[in-house]
Amino acid sequence: MSARPLAIFGGTFDPVHIGHLTVAWEAAELLDAEVRLMPANVPPHRAAPLASAAERVAMLRAALAGQPRLVLDARELERDGPSYTIDTLIELRAEQNDRPLVLLLGADAFAGLPTWHCWRELFDVAHIGVLSRPGVPAVLSDELLHEVVPRRSDDVDALRGQPAGMVIELTVTPLEISATRIRELLAAGRDPRYLLPTGLFDTPALLAPYRD
Repeated sequence: MSARPLAIFGGTFDPVHIGHLTVAWEAAELLDAEVRLMPANVPPHRAAPLASAAERVAMLRAALAGQPRLVLDARELERDGPSYTIDTLIELRAEQNDRPLVLLLGADAFAGLPTWHCWRELFDVAHIGVLSRPGVPAVLSDELLHEVVPRRSDDVDALRGQPAGMVIELTVTPLEISATRIRELLAAGRDPRYLLPTGLFDTPALLAPYRD
């Protein structure tokens, strides 16, 4: 029996921008899934966010208001220490029983999966949805290919019929929007109006962490 998947889209969201929301929405439609945006506390692979946890949660709440598919899940901000994805997925698996879980990753992040903490165990608790751009194949290491090739599928129905273990490519419309560039524009007093969700401009204080 198939079930509606729960998909997880993580990141620092420092700040959340239109590129994040576009690919998350498309993935929700392609999978007919609930998608949770999950801000990381201390990301193991990058510098700490400029905005605080509370500030990033406030931005995400404003960005996600008024639409039905994308929701906020702030559980990683409630844990101390690095935000390891495997810990989050194990926790979700315990909550969701046999519901399909899908970890959404950009193609570049997916190619770097072997550098993640307990990365092989991810397949035991979730599917992986690779957000790829049309006509741009990812270059994967032999180590990752060994794990991925037997798991690859383009059958969403099959994914919905099992809780974990598959890798499916989701062709989305990537927008080349950089959170770093947005922070630079805001610090310079500029107005990146069409790079950020409207909800962030409705409450100017939300962008205060990035203003000089």
